[in-house]
Amino acid sequence: MCKDCGCSLTEHTHHHDNGENSNHNHHGAMENIHANPQLNDKKTVDVIKKILDKNDQEALHNRVHFDEHNVLAINLMSSPGSGKTTLLEKMADLTPFKFAVIEGDLETSRDADRLKAKGINAYQIQTGSACHLDAFMVHKALHHVPLEPIDVCFVENVGNLVCPASYDVGTHINIVLVSVPEGNDKIAKYPVMFRAADLILITKTDLLPHFDYDLESEKKDARIIKPNVDIIEVNIKDEKSIQKVIDWIEFKRRMR
Repeated sequence: MCKDCGCSLTEHTHHHDNGENSNHNHHGAMENIHANPQLNDKKTVDVIKKILDKNDQEALHNRVHFDEHNVLAINLMSSPGSGKTTLLEKMADLTPFKFAVIEGDLETSRDADRLKAKGINAYQIQTGSACHLDAFMVHKALHHVPLEPIDVCFVENVGNLVCPASYDVGTHINIVLVSVPEGNDKIAKYPVMFRAADLILITKTDLLPHFDYDLESEKKDARIIKPNVDIIEVNIKDEKSIQKVIDWIEFKRRMR
């Protein structure tokens, strides 16, 4: 867990950041504070609020920048290994729109290198110990990603079902992936992430015969958390399922 956003705070330790290098957004951080009485310390709350406010300001700046270039920005979030990068690779040959990717990982440029090999303009952010991207990181990346030639910019967030949901990075849409091998409980266990989703992709559905996974139960959990959320089942080996994701994005792009 990162030392900046408050997620590393426990009932035994307090971390008082100066708020200059890290940012938290929306209700996620506040939920964590109320869940732990030790974090109701006024100084801690003030610090996190300061971080949230700074991040929100920068996120707004990023969104205006995307809007000025008529680019739809999409935050891709999930746990590690759910198939974010593979989905983008497969989409590259099928989309009617042009896209670039801002890629977030703690270390290495492997995912960005994979995307570049497919001819996708990808810029890697290495966060070090931070378990999420924030609006400031995305802003810096935008200096390396020309928006004029593209229609869509994906921000592939660090693999994590907790902190990324609480950070507005300046995108317009949140897509959250959850894969069949992760089991039937992830949506119910991580409601903040899935409450933030505009679209949920249940991936690796080709593995359903090999796992005790109740697809309908998982969809039910999702709609308890967010009743009107869109859900698409994705089998990366099935081009039709990938096309459904592309069609959803294209519809959102044209509706702007």
